[in-house]
Amino acid sequence: MKNFKKYFYKKKILIIGGTGFLGYHLAKHCLKKKFLVTSISKNSPKKWRYLKKVRYIKCDISNKILLKKKKKKSYDYIINLGGYVDHTNKKETFKSHYIGVKNLTDLFIKKKIIKFIQIGSSMEYGRVRSPQNETFRCIPRSIYGVSKYLATKYLLNTYFEKNFPVIILRLYQVYGPYQSFNRLIPTVINSCKNNSKFPCSNGNQKRDFLYVDDLINAIFLSLKKKNLIGKIINIGSGVPIKVKMIIKKIRSYFQKGYPQFGKIKFRPEEMFITYPDIKKARNFLNWKPKENFNTGLKKTIQFYLACKFE
Repeated sequence: MKNFKKYFYKKKILIIGGTGFLGYHLAKHCLKKKFLVTSISKNSPKKWRYLKKVRYIKCDISNKILLKKKKKKSYDYIINLGGYVDHTNKKETFKSHYIGVKNLTDLFIKKKIIKFIQIGSSMEYGRVRSPQNETFRCIPRSIYGVSKYLATKYLLNTYFEKNFPVIILRLYQVYGPYQSFNRLIPTVINSCKNNSKFPCSNGNQKRDFLYVDDLINAIFLSLKKKNLIGKIINIGSGVPIKVKMIIKKIRSYFQKGYPQFGKIKFRPEEMFITYPDIKKARNFLNWKPKENFNTGLKKTIQFYLACKFE
């Protein structure tokens, strides 16, 4: 939308998880729109994700007492991108993705916020066939999926009972510059760049990949559009891509690297094909992805070639 900057001028936004991959991109774009940006994260930002005009607060949102002490200002918008990254740690995953959301909701329920955007996950659907639609009954299987789904239910109950202004954006795989090396695309790029062997699954599973700028656009539309409160909206490309094809594309770019297909087994909770129905995003947000996967991947590869990380 052309009037984003004027509409959001000097509005106060709190980004939970503002030091992460998605948080960095969101904060950077918010500064361009003249927001006053605050980030709450468990960790300080890495040097390559630090933004000078962002106010950074270190806090574990699962610690309700500490969260109350740290939250001293009022905000117009809150976007929850936070959560424990290592999902093998079940206790921390549950605390950050569910208890943390409860704490945030309880803290802001009496405040006059315009919108609270919860970043949900496709893992909430669990073993539900694709294309996954927002009306489908969720059957999450992983601790991450269960925690996200419980957070969704808690937020929607708070909306129905107390008119809490929540919108839930249910994401699929998002990729792009500044993503950490514990994710598929950066891992493969790094391994191929270094001409290394790297273990992977057989790669026959199909997943949905969305370029990060398309996600940021969807978030801004969610902030501005009316009649979204209380809704769940899938955000993804809507086009599944075979993982093996992505690995081969990256290897082809570098002409080196040794993927060891089949070395990593499928997780029990994994679905063979996962991708969303995005009709609701088109209808309510007037949104659809703009970045072609091939051009988005090329931009991402070029970023990792150009940048040095500490």
